Amino acid sequence: MTFEEYQQHDAVGLAEIVRKREARPEELLDAALRRAESVNPALNAIVRTLEQEARRTVASDALSGPLAGVPFLLKDISAQLKGVPTSAGSRLFADQPAADDSAIVRAYKEAGLVIFGKTNTPEFGLAATTEPVLFGPTHNPWDLQRTPGGSSGGSAAAVAACIVPAAHASDGGGSIRIPASCCGLFGLKPSRGRVSMAPVGEGWGGLSVQHVLTRSVRDSATLLDIACQPQAGDPYWLAPPPRPFAEQARQPVGRLRIGFSAQALIWGKLDPQCLRALDAAAALCESLGHEVEQIDLPGDFQAMAAAVNVVVGANVAAMLDREGARRGAPIREEEVERLSWSISQEGGRTTAAQYAGAMQTIHAMGRTIGAVFVRRDVVILSTLGKPPLPLGVMDTNAADLSGYGEELYSFMPNTQPFNVSGSPAMSVPLAWSDEGLPIGVQFAGRMGDEATLLGLATQLEEAQPWSSRRPDLEPGQGRGLASGGPR
Repeated sequence: MTFEEYQQHDAVGLAEIVRKREARPEELLDAALRRAESVNPALNAIVRTLEQEARRTVASDALSGPLAGVPFLLKDISAQLKGVPTSAGSRLFADQPAADDSAIVRAYKEAGLVIFGKTNTPEFGLAATTEPVLFGPTHNPWDLQRTPGGSSGGSAAAVAACIVPAAHASDGGGSIRIPASCCGLFGLKPSRGRVSMAPVGEGWGGLSVQHVLTRSVRDSATLLDIACQPQAGDPYWLAPPPRPFAEQARQPVGRLRIGFSAQALIWGKLDPQCLRALDAAAALCESLGHEVEQIDLPGDFQAMAAAVNVVVGANVAAMLDREGARRGAPIREEEVERLSWSISQEGGRTTAAQYAGAMQTIHAMGRTIGAVFVRRDVVILSTLGKPPLPLGVMDTNAADLSGYGEELYSFMPNTQPFNVSGSPAMSVPLAWSDEGLPIGVQFAGRMGDEATLLGLATQLEEAQPWSSRRPDLEPGQGRGLASGGPR
């Protein structure tokens, strides 16, 4: 299979080709590996290759499932692959192999996906850009001097560059939607409890969820059907839908009540290009027959962000304490990046009462946001405050981090509230900047109602297709594929 043939298909399409025996899984894997060899030197999206393991998978007579034979990548955080380290973008965990597969990885394997590598992520998933000290920066396929976003930046760059049609991702404050916006992809953050975090209890007090980045809506829906399997002992969970998401995504959504807001909720103002993208998305929805009205979302979003910082900091501190206890020696400052150390130190000073107070603030804001959807089915906001930033602007290892928070929330003012509420939200690639860079528009829905978002996304995809628009990459620049561990 040539790359030209390979890149024309999404994951569902590639699986159909395999089922019809028009191509063998080995051919798909070869196409993915060749593409990775060609463009990963410029991107640094894949930081660990698992070619031999993938070759054994495609050679197996037992390969089956709805996406049998489709090449796939795992983000190097959140998901554990037995026998392979999950570095979380950190030198601390770069050489610790996982004891077993995560529940989501087992589901992917049962679906027939062929996992052949791990993708780059900032240390501990703490940044909105992907520039860890461990592996170095990932570059945006649309402009190699720009960030692909974070923390699922490696996965986003790999999908945008057509190495794979879909890749695993996770989202604790926008980490699926941010890179989707930066790289011109579809990125759905599911509802809290939709996808199990097993064997971990929860991520960041329930703020973090797992799913994928894709080029097509139907791939996202299909992969959500595959992953939404509650596990014994999950602290909270949502039952799988009565009809598959892939089926519901194809059904007419009817006339939706849509609110749209031009706010930058946490900090700053929206770039004029993001405002234009938002206005155009609202007009598009209106032209499709939906009821659209401008609204302001209520709530103290800076107080919410401060509460989230308490919860995340305490979780990072607990993680470093746990690793120190495991190895029998405390973590030293020089072993992690400066942002990680700063966050962990602040988290270590958090009292139990402060943590409880932060959770109360988070839950109260969740109710405030939830009330918005009593009268509306969907709310539209800009995904980001700005188009993709140049690499290096948000340096997590900088000596001076005093301006980091303002820069961060000016870039991502609108994603974190829906991690707080637990409700689903998606970034849809509906606009492009004056420089030809992708600009995503965010659509949020009520808790547990991914079906409406997916149905609306299908309608938007048909009205304003995006998947044929691809970045123009020159092969062979920079670093090559990582065959083993960190460089």
